[in-house]
Amino acid sequence: MREWYESCANLLASGEDVVVATIISKSGSTPRMAGTKMLVKEDGAIIGTIGGGVLEATVINVAKEVYKSRQSVVRDYKYAGKDENSIGVCGGRIEVLIEWVPSDDEATELVFRKVNEGLRTGQRVTLVTRLPSEREEGSGSGRWLLFSDGKSVGSPLPDSLQELASQASAFGQTKVLVVDGQRYLVEPIRMPGTVFVFGAGHVAKQVARLTSMVNFRTVVVEDREEFATQDRFPDADEIIVLDDFAHGIRELPIDEDSYLVIVTRGHQQDQLALLQAVHTNAGYIGMMGSERKRILIYQTLRETGVSEEQLAKIHSPIGLLHKTDSPEEIAVSIVAELIQVRGERTSG
Repeated sequence: MREWYESCANLLASGEDVVVATIISKSGSTPRMAGTKMLVKEDGAIIGTIGGGVLEATVINVAKEVYKSRQSVVRDYKYAGKDENSIGVCGGRIEVLIEWVPSDDEATELVFRKVNEGLRTGQRVTLVTRLPSEREEGSGSGRWLLFSDGKSVGSPLPDSLQELASQASAFGQTKVLVVDGQRYLVEPIRMPGTVFVFGAGHVAKQVARLTSMVNFRTVVVEDREEFATQDRFPDADEIIVLDDFAHGIRELPIDEDSYLVIVTRGHQQDQLALLQAVHTNAGYIGMMGSERKRILIYQTLRETGVSEEQLAKIHSPIGLLHKTDSPEEIAVSIVAELIQVRGERTSG
């Protein structure tokens, strides 16, 4: 997600016009969810995907027409099997905004730049886009970015829209609002979860690489400055060096959308990190180690007053697959579990 917005912002800043395809609603079985985006360049090259196959090819062709007309459009597509206008057999329906985004619109360029900044820092923002009507397809001009403090950037925001958009955004899902007969697309935008990787060894290095790849914001936490470097973790969004693992973890910005992965260099450091982690409200806490190590650390935690309820929230052994060997295999197992937990939490 972050890379997509960064690419879009960079293209606009360089003076290149783009067409953006966004799934704005869906029903039934479809390949991708509402809010999924794909950028189509004038030569037909794409950044991102809205599902591949016939749908994607069809939308790319429509995008070429949008480049000529400079008019945004909304298209409805069916996955109806035998229907001659069908684009698949899943049985669902999908609505796509195919949007002309000119580079000379300073308000639009600012909006995309601010979205990119928000994703990099973990800030919650909401993108609101005016949809072209079915009768009068047009440029669709009107794009706003709302911040959690009520401020906004972009075009002037209608008063009747701001409160409704803020309320819709609180649910965390892309939604189409109708205000005074006009449709607006409301997209809550944030990195879907922050992974705090405690440790900077071989496994941590591979975990950070994969979490960035699957759209987690990634923060590496280590107490050895020589290991906590951007060269070692080029994909990390942030690197934090603690004095030691006994202090500082509870001061980190950990919330229910945080995933704590404890893979430090040894038993003692894991125990210190876990002792603080169980007192946070993180959505996921996992610790790497053998069953014997887990038993010993859990017993120590009980002696410090940690409850059985708190211990039950820990994923240990960490990961979905327990017969793993290399750092790469262990990392795949851990990140697979993170993806599963994130999916269960967001669908719930």
